[in-house]
Amino acid sequence: MAYLLQPLPQLSTLFDSRRSYKKTTIPRAVAVSSTSTNGQHFLRQVSGLCETGNLHESFLVVEEFDREEKSSSGAFLILREALGLLLQASGRRKDIQLGRKIHQLVSKSSQLSNNDVLCTRVITMYSMCGFPDDSRSAFDALPKKNLFQWNAVISSYSRNELYHNVLEMFIKMITESGLLPDNFTFPCVVKACAGVSEVRLGLAVHGLVVKTRLVEDVFVSNALVSFYGTHGFVSDAVKIFAMMSERNLVSWNSMIRVFSDNGFSEESFLLLGEMMEEGNDDGEFLPDVATLATVLPVCAREREIGVGKGVHGLAVKLSLEKELVVNNALTDMYSKCGCINDAQVIFNLNNNKNVVSWNTMIGGFSAVGDTHGTFDLLRQMLAGRGDVRADEVTILNVVPVCFDESVLPSLKELHCYSLKQEFVHNELVANAFVASYAKCGSLSYAHRVFCRIRSKTVNSWNALIGGSDPRFSLDAYYQMKNSGLLPDVFTLCSLLSACSQLKSLRLGKEVHGFIIRNRLERDSFVHTALLSLYIHCGELSTAHVLFAAMEDKTLVSWNTMVNGYLQNGFPERALSLLRQMVLHGVQPCEISMMSVFGACSLIPSLRLGREAHGYALKRLLKDNAFIACSMIDMYAKNGSVTQSFKVFNGLKERSGASWNAMIMGYGIHGRGKEAIQLFEEMQRTGHSPDELTFLGVLTACNHSGLIHEGMRYLDQMKHSFGMNPNLKHYACVIDMLGRAGKLDKALKIATEEMSEEPDVGIWNSLLSSCRIHQNLEMGEKIAAKLFILEPERTENYVLLSNLYAGSRKWDEVRQVRQRMKEMSLRKDAGCSWIELNGKVFSFVAGESSSDVKSHWSVLEREIWKMGYRPDTSSVQHELSEEEKIEQLRGHSEKLAITYGLIRTSEGTTLRVYKNLRICVDCHNAAKLISKAMEREIVVRDNKRFHHFKNGFCSCGDYW
Repeated sequence: MAYLLQPLPQLSTLFDSRRSYKKTTIPRAVAVSSTSTNGQHFLRQVSGLCETGNLHESFLVVEEFDREEKSSSGAFLILREALGLLLQASGRRKDIQLGRKIHQLVSKSSQLSNNDVLCTRVITMYSMCGFPDDSRSAFDALPKKNLFQWNAVISSYSRNELYHNVLEMFIKMITESGLLPDNFTFPCVVKACAGVSEVRLGLAVHGLVVKTRLVEDVFVSNALVSFYGTHGFVSDAVKIFAMMSERNLVSWNSMIRVFSDNGFSEESFLLLGEMMEEGNDDGEFLPDVATLATVLPVCAREREIGVGKGVHGLAVKLSLEKELVVNNALTDMYSKCGCINDAQVIFNLNNNKNVVSWNTMIGGFSAVGDTHGTFDLLRQMLAGRGDVRADEVTILNVVPVCFDESVLPSLKELHCYSLKQEFVHNELVANAFVASYAKCGSLSYAHRVFCRIRSKTVNSWNALIGGSDPRFSLDAYYQMKNSGLLPDVFTLCSLLSACSQLKSLRLGKEVHGFIIRNRLERDSFVHTALLSLYIHCGELSTAHVLFAAMEDKTLVSWNTMVNGYLQNGFPERALSLLRQMVLHGVQPCEISMMSVFGACSLIPSLRLGREAHGYALKRLLKDNAFIACSMIDMYAKNGSVTQSFKVFNGLKERSGASWNAMIMGYGIHGRGKEAIQLFEEMQRTGHSPDELTFLGVLTACNHSGLIHEGMRYLDQMKHSFGMNPNLKHYACVIDMLGRAGKLDKALKIATEEMSEEPDVGIWNSLLSSCRIHQNLEMGEKIAAKLFILEPERTENYVLLSNLYAGSRKWDEVRQVRQRMKEMSLRKDAGCSWIELNGKVFSFVAGESSSDVKSHWSVLEREIWKMGYRPDTSSVQHELSEEEKIEQLRGHSEKLAITYGLIRTSEGTTLRVYKNLRICVDCHNAAKLISKAMEREIVVRDNKRFHHFKNGFCSCGDYW
């Protein structure tokens, strides 16, 4: 802009040379004489018609008056007054057609066209109607211009946000007119400097304000506070605010907004309180609509529901809660603070909804992932009788909930509506549809929408690259590269995510190289995406090096690294890193706590889990749905299913996930009846079961031997709920049938009824069942299939060896073991561990101290009296009976139980964990030990939990 090229110091010189210049004054409109009864009646009639909105009728009255009283000198003054009223009313009503007629009428009369007041009001009228160019034309047509008219045209540009024009006119005024700006000029100019981010010019204008001694003017100071706040100079804004000798409500609102816009949330709240304290005496500074509309978004941003409710109460007290802007802000605040029901109540109370109201509420439902609620509200909006119509923002709020295949029909419906309304020409809308189609798995539609985007930006390509299919993402990236566009941070993060999903370390390293060459590795999002890549590819050492090199470790990066250790089976390292995180002053969030509970489930460690539970209670996280599910799962996997139910029962609102976690908890503990009762109760409370729910119920039926119920729920899943069982569901059913001896039926399901090929786990389960029921023929066939699928998996050979050993076919056993030896395959040694006083003690089969051996001898003699006899069928080796008994004595779970009895006081529950399934002999021994020592013993093997108490096991000897 040419006006910005002029040296700023010249402005100061101009002002110094004009300090004595006398300001132009405009004479006030002469009041109608009190004796002129007709004139007074006429003006009252015009004023009344203007106030009621009958502007055209009012204009006809003025025209008639002009024709009849043209010759009278007193009539001119009355006509001028009436036209002034009409111009003001036209501006307020934005009636540009009438405004133009009035302007023509004024222009026809030399007396009227030379009247300064009317000419100023003509300029202002065009400004208020949104026609700044007409304001400028009216201004340029004036033969002589005074300060009020300069201010009017500058204000016209400012009101219509044409800030460059404001500055151009300001420069023109001070260089050509010989007039000094006043307290009406400067606020517009300062606002324009903020609007075009001209900091240098703004500072110069501030200097001129000081020179003209207008710095103490409240309107000018308010504008300066906003200017400095807009550019992030908060301390300067505070200085000006503090120096103001006079403040009005706008002053306080401006300063609160400065704090709000610059992230000083607490200061915003404190200043609101200070404002109210200062205004308590005379009520001058009570919050208005602007105040509340500034503070409520801060509450929303910071999730400060307590403060938000306080502001809501203040709005009610001041009768402002029904103001549209305030109502919208309240709806937004409650939505973003997670109180969607409260937000809907506020929204429903709004009888004057505009598009912002609908968009805010729709955005609230969309943010919490409520697809049904989002589309239901959109349909209500579109079906409404009012003038409110959906806009681009509406579409952008709705599209994010379309992220899986089930929502594809609704997404297409929304796309069709957007095409009709021509919203898709908006780049953001088009990009949103591309991204959503890709996430819903409809890559052809995503590509079709993408191809119709005329001018493809990096954001357009990112929408395509960020889809759900990693290979598609990589192909799109290469196309983008060929188009000549360079990737940005979002592109790189999407590429790294695609490489992570594909576990393509080579491609990931190529992207990493690009990042290093372009010095983008310092970006926290990119760095976290790199961590995720190396973690998913099993390169934990590389991920650790990258993490250690991060200068500013974010909470997300800590969580990524912790979860990386968990995903790769290192729960101890995960917990160690979490401790480091806390020592670094980073407070764990919901995701961090879920990682803690996950680690406690894997180690497992009930003591640490309880400590984490206490921390969650202290941080008020217990009602978080994800935290609650993690706690239920943690307690269940640590053998305390009773505590799981306490957590579940204490939830204020039970999500589908919490029902699933509790049902699965009962399932792995073999408490089938409780799981089924909970499943039925879940449906009675209005929650629909999903695939995970049925997996929990089938697991419970499997471990409890509830064959009839298990088959009924499988049938229900398929036919009543229209779900396709996956491999995990069938694995439960086949294992359940196999262990019950229904091997033919189990094999039939595996070979004929499943929609996909059985995996290794299912065949393994069937082979194990063949071993239990000594079905050698079927077992050999299944083993042959397993050797084709996974020829180097040790478990396959061990199961076949055990099958032969059970039939006492020792030659075949030796052949299988020789083959394992040739392939360098080793059977996993039995290993058990027990947690005592926060420490974990491990025991390997056959390895024990003399102290443990001597205590077991005493214990064995004690349970021998109660009927214990070693079950040597559990030893799958060709040994003498005495050798088999000696081998049974060294089983790891016996060693762990014995050590636990030595190290704990009477009545303490023992919790033992084993890497393999517990054998029959150890199971029998544990039952008798629980009775002899009056202890509860909980054993978690690799399949389920066993609770031994008073000589009985919770599994009912079915495992």
